[in-house]
Amino acid sequence: MSALTQSHVRGRTDVPLLDMTIGQNFEEVAARHGNRDALVVRHQDIRWSYAEMNAKADQLAAALVAQGLTKGDRIGIWSPNRYEWVLTQYATAKVGLVLVNINPAYRVSELDYALNKVGCKALILSPQFKTSNYVEMVQSLIPELDKATPGALESARFPALKMLIQLGPEPAPGMLSFDEVMSRADEGRAEAEKLAQTLTPDDPINIQFTSGTTGSPKGATLTHRNILNNGYFIGEYMKLGPEDRLCIPVPLYHCFGMVLGNLACTTHGSAMIYPDEAFEPGAVLKTVQEEKCTALHGVPTMFIAELAHPDFKSFDLSSLRTGIMAGSPCPMEVMKRVVSEMHMSEVTIAYGMTETSPVSFMSTTADPLERRVSTVGRIFPHLEVKAVDGDGNVVPVGQPGELCTRGYSVMKGYWNDEERTAESIDADGFMHTGDLGTIDAEGYCNIVGRVKDMIIRGGENVYPREVEEFLYRHPKIADVQCFGVPDERFGEELCAWVVLKPGETADQEEIRDFCRGQIAHYKIPRYVKFVEAFPMTVTGKAQKFVMREQMTGELGLKEAQTA
Repeated sequence: MSALTQSHVRGRTDVPLLDMTIGQNFEEVAARHGNRDALVVRHQDIRWSYAEMNAKADQLAAALVAQGLTKGDRIGIWSPNRYEWVLTQYATAKVGLVLVNINPAYRVSELDYALNKVGCKALILSPQFKTSNYVEMVQSLIPELDKATPGALESARFPALKMLIQLGPEPAPGMLSFDEVMSRADEGRAEAEKLAQTLTPDDPINIQFTSGTTGSPKGATLTHRNILNNGYFIGEYMKLGPEDRLCIPVPLYHCFGMVLGNLACTTHGSAMIYPDEAFEPGAVLKTVQEEKCTALHGVPTMFIAELAHPDFKSFDLSSLRTGIMAGSPCPMEVMKRVVSEMHMSEVTIAYGMTETSPVSFMSTTADPLERRVSTVGRIFPHLEVKAVDGDGNVVPVGQPGELCTRGYSVMKGYWNDEERTAESIDADGFMHTGDLGTIDAEGYCNIVGRVKDMIIRGGENVYPREVEEFLYRHPKIADVQCFGVPDERFGEELCAWVVLKPGETADQEEIRDFCRGQIAHYKIPRYVKFVEAFPMTVTGKAQKFVMREQMTGELGLKEAQTA
């Protein structure tokens, strides 16, 4: 390959895209690998072959149709990692229902927004998770639920929402049980088969929320073609095959779990192995050992926690070969330890964003280790990426520019939001990522920062404007600015500078208490500083970089060491 001079790269096209739906692909793979393990969920004692999982997915698809759901209806899922989540992912794809991923950390105001934004007709929910009682939160939003006929809800606040399906055998008043819904499959099988025949690869199949710098989350709308092909090429880059067993401790609501995990596996006949509802390092290490996993996913903080486990050296991890470390900057020393101490000689790094299904760049198992620990690899097949300056001009190699992606992976758009879609996808079809990257002469990409102020805390994206909008509701707050400060464990933590209204007093804990139960825990500011005013530019814009430098010095914080 000749050396690049401009930061504009195109992926190979010799391997064709999969021109089918997720359901069609799953059925093909299940027919070839019916007796092999498809899904192992250790905390629920589930162990299904591909043939068994395909039959279960067909059953749930028909059951949802029997409840009156049909192609194009939105169905939310609010749950930690459980077999029902995986089953719902594939069942909805078989009949054209649009799966809406709801973050398990969401609280009432975020759930309220998400359900109404996309008009969910149904919501599948776990009873609770950690400190979140999902049933109580839903009941607080829907007072009509207690007297509602299960499956025929009439809610003033959520006019589109007709049914809530609770995991487990004993649902709360007004809700259906997941098991009960599954038992009604026969009533919907004929209609489900008809719906399956009407689906195309370009139908929307999934909505994932991604927060915006202007406040409210946006619903990135993804098609079968988007995420099926992305999952397929991820599996190709990891060299996955029917013998592989991938340990998936990352959350399913996020593209890391459902695309880099599930779809990478099911396009290759590999086994999906879930160690627990949520990440717990001991459960991961035990699962890898006992299930003889060949691959393991995680954000850097997960791998750090696994390496730091007091019994780490007692686990046999020799079955491991590959996996993906992604979600936030990957520290070079951690990557090297993962290779040497966890036997992951073919570990890879991936980069992308929800709106691009998500992966655009990825290292391969064959890339030199130095490249795998210092870059996010090279361009994915059938994609095109350029790095541009503020005027939209492609920058020379090695110079930072905003990464813009074009190809099959770019989302259909933000659900019911043409204005923000047009702001993100230009007339030439390029998705403007907001990320600053450099592309070298060999096509390797390195992420150097963000055009705007997004914070990545332990793999979770936090958009300051969204938190600011929420804090403006506090009756004592006149003005607020949120920004990231360095953190050696999470990469970044959120800090809020607050200007109080005249005559008011408050302390840090009061501000944090106001957030608890209302916004996800990772969006709650770790640090709060009360100030009289913000440092401003001559044009009246708050200078967040000045605040960041000042707080970093005041708190004695150190930057996380990354590649």
